[in-house]
Amino acid sequence: MVWDAYTKPELLDQWWAPKPMTSRTKAMDFEVGGRKFYAMVSPEGDERWAVQKYTSITPKSNFKFFNAFADKDENLQLPGSDWDLNFSDQDGKTKVSISIYNESLERLERMIEFGFREGTEMHLQNLEDLLGKLTQG
Repeated sequence: MVWDAYTKPELLDQWWAPKPMTSRTKAMDFEVGGRKFYAMVSPEGDERWAVQKYTSITPKSNFKFFNAFADKDENLQLPGSDWDLNFSDQDGKTKVSISIYNESLERLERMIEFGFREGTEMHLQNLEDLLGKLTQG
């Protein structure tokens, strides 16, 4: 279920954005060489677009992607960052370890400016809530 929550757009859009924002996937091809093009949308309708380009996928255990902010026409705002997500079983629970490499301090500062840490904590709570619903339903 955790792997699916990270790799299926209909599930991702239910938890990826920190509240009160929502996530809206415009396109997603989860395969090596594929991409996800999505927006974080504020309650006022403001959109922050991003692109994830998948560079490596090992089903149920790991995937990697290059992530960059973009405009609504999918023009990348470089530099971006490289993400590495590892999924493992620990005592019957799925552990997800995420490593993010930023090429530049400017990119890291921009992520911090957008509230990356706080947003990540919120969207992981959204994921936990979604998984709770899925296991009960």
